Amino acid sequence: MANGATVIGRETRIRARVTGGQDFEIHGHLEGELTVGGEVNVGETATIAADVRGRRIVVRGAIKGDLSADEAIVLEEGARVVGDVRAPRVAIAQGALVRGYVETGNAGEAPRKAASTAARVLPTPIHRPAPAAAKPAPKAAAKAPAPPPPPSKPAAKGKPGARMSLAGGKAPPPVVPSLKKGTKAALTKKR
Repeated sequence: MANGATVIGRETRIRARVTGGQDFEIHGHLEGELTVGGEVNVGETATIAADVRGRRIVVRGAIKGDLSADEAIVLEEGARVVGDVRAPRVAIAQGALVRGYVETGNAGEAPRKAASTAARVLPTPIHRPAPAAAKPAPKAAAKAPAPPPPPSKPAAKGKPGARMSLAGGKAPPPVVPSLKKGTKAALTKKR
């Protein structure tokens, strides 16, 4: 941490949206949002209920919110994070807890592009082979080709019309929902 770091003490409770370009050191409670251009150092006694963004984030305390860093995120022993962690480099020490999605690499850029591309992808059309005949098709038949017939289900060996499955040639048993005690009586009364 640089000498010009902003420090939130142990007894300090802040509920706000905090932004800045300097380093930040937190030992108290912060609720809201924290976005800084410098390093964020979360002390052992810190409790944060906010999304945290910074150049580099070092956590020893507890955070409930997403972490996003431009360079690296370091979760040291005793760190507790409930939320997504995104940075080019992520280090999780033994004894640290993360309950969320961890993403490394180009964390800020790639997922947004992939997500926006995936939303615009249309299903691929079914490829049907062209007719082999060289004769021109009559105008009535040029509307739309008829869909191919559905594939027939193969019968099990020795049993005509029996269905095949992966479980040794037998169909799985039907799923029967379980009824709670007294449910059957309640159903018969309504009829």
